[in-house]
Amino acid sequence: MKMKLAQRVVIGYYKTKLRTIAMVSPRKAAEQAFRVFCTPYSRGVKQKEPVIFHKAIKQEIRFEGYHIKGFHWKPDEPNGQKILIVHGFSSYSYKFEKYIQPLLKEGFEVLAFDAPAHGLSEGKMINALIYQRFLQTIEQQFAPIHGFVAHSLGGLATALLLEQMDLSVNRKLVLIAPATETRSAIKGFYTLFRIKEPVQVEFEQLIMEMTGKTADHFSIKRVVQSTRLPTLWIHDQGDRICPYADTLPVQSLQLPHIRFMVTEGLGHNKIYRDKEVMSAVIDFLRNNHSI
Repeated sequence: MKMKLAQRVVIGYYKTKLRTIAMVSPRKAAEQAFRVFCTPYSRGVKQKEPVIFHKAIKQEIRFEGYHIKGFHWKPDEPNGQKILIVHGFSSYSYKFEKYIQPLLKEGFEVLAFDAPAHGLSEGKMINALIYQRFLQTIEQQFAPIHGFVAHSLGGLATALLLEQMDLSVNRKLVLIAPATETRSAIKGFYTLFRIKEPVQVEFEQLIMEMTGKTADHFSIKRVVQSTRLPTLWIHDQGDRICPYADTLPVQSLQLPHIRFMVTEGLGHNKIYRDKEVMSAVIDFLRNNHSI
């Protein structure tokens, strides 16, 4: 309850602040809103280092001026492939501890990094493009990465990365409750913070100025139609953070390289810790057949 109360206090503070700034300048309110949108609501690590992380080769890389912390495990009997675990917004690598040993047992090298502004890493903000650039840095240093297990915002960032990568390398993608449409995340943000239309217009303009593209461009549905990677997409019908409804247009395309696994009652965060889900992920990465 304390965390929820703290979040409510912060949201209330920013609602008032944004409303006050908007009365003077919708543009300045939009700039402040964008910073809030890109700032994790939970910082640092909330648990002890899991035992499996004691056995990792600790990594530290520099990314856009920040020190980034990561972990690297090597199996006893390597199969020659590397898997990168990509956590979501306001999360960190420790939360995926139960994936490490099963992947090592299958012969995979495993990599996991705390994204900028998350976990043990430095930084102030994160968004899909910052995350995508960060993943590109990891790929350059540890290439080639053969498989990605990506949750939430990490799923969108990974999809954007793969769009730019050499697809002649055999790779696989696991999306767990991914942030399918940036448009949905922005709409949810507008509702939560009661962002009025003049500020919304400036917010959209800001994205266009920064990226040269509208928010609709940052869409997993758009990316997966062209990348054609063997993909396992796991999503819960009751996900309130990354709505299941956003996956329906993708499912309706019936793309042959994507297999959907739909769960019920796991929501957005329990889903990646579920035993059946973990088993499906390991099985998908282990098997040589594509889908």
